[in-house]
Amino acid sequence: MDDSKDGGGNAASSTRPYLIRALHEWCTDNGFTPYIAVHVDRLVQVPLEYVSNNEIVLNVGFDATSHLDLGNELIQFKARFGGVAREIIVPVDHVVAIYARENGQGMAFPPPGPEEAAAPRGPATPGPRGLRLASEGSGGNGGAPAESRPEPVLAPAPAATPSTPDDDDPGAGPSGGRPALKRIK
Repeated sequence: MDDSKDGGGNAASSTRPYLIRALHEWCTDNGFTPYIAVHVDRLVQVPLEYVSNNEIVLNVGFDATSHLDLGNELIQFKARFGGVAREIIVPVDHVVAIYARENGQGMAFPPPGPEEAAAPRGPATPGPRGLRLASEGSGGNGGAPAESRPEPVLAPAPAATPSTPDDDDPGAGPSGGRPALKRIK
């Protein structure tokens, strides 16, 4: 997410916030509930009592949030946890998946690297980041043949549970759930 404007080169910004917004819109347009899975560290502001294994799953639907802002650097909103309104702040690079609760369709992202998780928020350091697409075929590009590469698909989950325990879903609670997403490296 290099958004520096130092005049030396035209570094592109990360695609992650754009993909998150697009999948959020797709979920909303199709009547699905958009959930995000977030890697939690000291840069993420969420209710820690709902974090399990450094991860929390959040309902980012318009019905569950107020003042939702899906920005290029941060996702911010207010949501109720156990009836108490909380301010949620998530750096976009800490979102490891966005998907529809009802069918598990969505997209997974690589977790933040050690330098991203430990670095204070500020101007981004240039370098390769985000998702990388596999090259097609095995031509002289050094890529693996198409038949030996894993398919970039998300495995549907039996049930994802909301992270906000005051939803009417009987599976709601601090344990939260997310579909079994297959990470492609």
